[in-house]
Amino acid sequence: MKSTLLLSSAILFFTTTLQAQKADRAYAITGKNNNNFFWADFKQIDIASGKVVKTLFDADKTNFKSISLEKSKEALSKTVKPTEFGVAACALDAVHNRLYFSPMHFSDIRFLDLDKSEATFTTVKNNVIPVAKPLAYQIEENQITRMVIAADGYGYALSNDAKHFVRFGTNRAPVVEDLGSLIDAESNAGFSVHNKCTSWGGDMLADAFGKLVVISANHNVYTIDVKSKIATYKGVITGLPVNFTTNGAAVNNDGEIIVSSANVLEGLYKLNFKDLKASIVSGTDKNFTAADLANSNFLLQKEADAANKFDVSKSVLPDFVINTDAKIFPNPASGNQFNVLFDLQKPGKYNMLFTDLAGRTLFTRVVNIGKASQVELFSLPSKAAKGTYIVKVLNENKQLAFSERVVLQ
Repeated sequence: MKSTLLLSSAILFFTTTLQAQKADRAYAITGKNNNNFFWADFKQIDIASGKVVKTLFDADKTNFKSISLEKSKEALSKTVKPTEFGVAACALDAVHNRLYFSPMHFSDIRFLDLDKSEATFTTVKNNVIPVAKPLAYQIEENQITRMVIAADGYGYALSNDAKHFVRFGTNRAPVVEDLGSLIDAESNAGFSVHNKCTSWGGDMLADAFGKLVVISANHNVYTIDVKSKIATYKGVITGLPVNFTTNGAAVNNDGEIIVSSANVLEGLYKLNFKDLKASIVSGTDKNFTAADLANSNFLLQKEADAANKFDVSKSVLPDFVINTDAKIFPNPASGNQFNVLFDLQKPGKYNMLFTDLAGRTLFTRVVNIGKASQVELFSLPSKAAKGTYIVKVLNENKQLAFSERVVLQ
């Protein structure tokens, strides 16, 4: 019986890992069927084919709930759509399963809870960039058009003119702060991240080493050092149609960059970060425009995994929410097992997920908690590669009870 259970666990581990590798899911802010330039719908897509998997929110049809974390502000009314007049920036928080975004004309930080059966939106902070009086809407240069969740666990958002570099937390009491303007590197040779003609719009990616990458709508690419806020020009993407603006960007499971256009029905293109040469994604769907793309993959993940294999201390440790009522020990852990302490958690059934930093689930286990300070041994069916992973615990309602990182060495 024991050998049968071990074999079943091993099969589950292999199958789950294989599915995670095959699934190239991402989220897109798309135009309407009758208006390609009204980017107000949220869709889950397969970036390997460009096919729409499902529609999460249709601004014209979907009922929704609205919450505000700011006590002085009321939640949105049913007559005000969460996506307002359009969205050009979104980011996937894989730890809490949320899709963060900012309406272009209001520079609010909001998120869609992907765990809820009914579309539920939360406003974290209104007008991160103040609207200049007497105007009612955000001026074009202050509109947030780039956003990503980085390897440090924070979300980052960027205005068109790159003079507002915003960082926001994803925990229960998130702090949202404007870090100020990005700085052009001396080596940029005339290219500026602030230039309207070459560098506004587009999207932002994160790499596994802690840096950010800005891809402008006009195909120009910059790397961003978060600490110094220095933007270094890398080059321009080649091989794209002349009318193809690069508005959305995500990383596929092969480490390639996938880009979308908000203005033309040309499908998706892919490119290598090293040479920035683009080619069309074979068989891609050309039925929608996408103002932004988001998933949980990091650029240069394979390179980071290779580095961490030899030196665990160089792992990038995201600042995930850690519930002090639960602890993982030993941490770092040797081998393929560790303990999880449930302290002050309500009795009931919990689902424990073991994931990589990109949010891909590698192994799951269901546990029943019936007493305070209960300790559960988490054993992986096979030895995982050295590095940093995440343990997420969901309650019976599939809500996040707590999450904590664990280092295997």
